[in-house]
Amino acid sequence: MLFILKKIIGGMLLPLPFLLLTMGVSLALLWFTRWQKTAKGLLTASWLVLFLISLQPVADWMLKPIEDTYATRQQGDNARYIVVLGGGYTWNPDWAPSSNLINNSLPRLTEAIRLKQLNPGAKLIFTGARAMTNAVSTAEAGARVAESLGISREDIITLDSPKDTEEEAHAVAKLIGQQPFILVTSASHLPRAMIFFTQAGLHPLPAPANQLAITSPLNPWEKAIPDSVWLMHSERVGYETLGRIWQWLKGSSGEPGQ
Repeated sequence: MLFILKKIIGGMLLPLPFLLLTMGVSLALLWFTRWQKTAKGLLTASWLVLFLISLQPVADWMLKPIEDTYATRQQGDNARYIVVLGGGYTWNPDWAPSSNLINNSLPRLTEAIRLKQLNPGAKLIFTGARAMTNAVSTAEAGARVAESLGISREDIITLDSPKDTEEEAHAVAKLIGQQPFILVTSASHLPRAMIFFTQAGLHPLPAPANQLAITSPLNPWEKAIPDSVWLMHSERVGYETLGRIWQWLKGSSGEPGQ
């Protein structure tokens, strides 16, 4: 129950739902009360913030410092295990297997496979519980997609019980102990994940995937026109900021070793 409540409250505090809620309150004040100046001020401010965080320069300016915490791994580490944290997924057997890994999940998996090529003999550990309405777990969905891309099932381990990053850390600790391993997750999520894993007594080697903040050239209109893609980048900033605040409130604010 606490997990579901955390997801609902956290989801409503993300930029888009929060700003839409603010706009809704503003419209209610505008139509049904005498607080006209307050309503106009709230509506204008929320519209302006939504406009700004939907622009590429603003969204990626906020996201880049988070994603730059750890560099991409470029060589082998003689690692025995590569842990791939669960993300968005569904499971439709009629789809191409990789289509079932939504948003951040597929880039995590492909980076893990690249790292496995740099670390021959390493096993892939997929983590993540089953969504409430899905018969297949996050971990199993990742495993099936990896198999479809040529990874032997003998080189795959699934941890189906963890519901969030903190539980994933404890499940990995129980499985492999304190031996070093490569930890693959989205670049924006990795700083928070490293805290959970190091505080669980583990020794993860950070491996960022799914970098989103763009610094390479773009067409001028792509920077000037608001787009849902850039809004999603701002949502990542909001999501990870809320996650770090939750860590701090729980007493898990220490920084991991590099």
